[in-house]
Amino acid sequence: MTLQFANLVNAFVLIACSIWAYAASGAASSTALIPACFGILLLVCHPGVKAQHKSILLIAALLIVIILAALVMPMKGAISREDPVSVFRVGLMMLTSVMALGLFAKNLVSSQ
Repeated sequence: MTLQFANLVNAFVLIACSIWAYAASGAASSTALIPACFGILLLVCHPGVKAQHKSILLIAALLIVIILAALVMPMKGAISREDPVSVFRVGLMMLTSVMALGLFAKNLVSSQ
């Protein structure tokens, strides 16, 4: 998997799962859309990621680290509520983010 493809997949998974969570919550909590905002920011960074601009790569990696940290509490909440759909949704966002972050790290290390 290439870095560019991983970035796109991660962005679209963040957006789709976030919208799914927003629609599934009865209260329509706007905090469910935070991952979608990060997904949109990753899409904005995509041209720079594709061109291998080091500063854009670092910004995108930082965005992924922040969203991974932000997804820990929703995962804890989903597990404590014993909500398998929410666990799947948050787990999928975390999995794609970890995979993308690993490729970003590999790319940044190999470019030095």
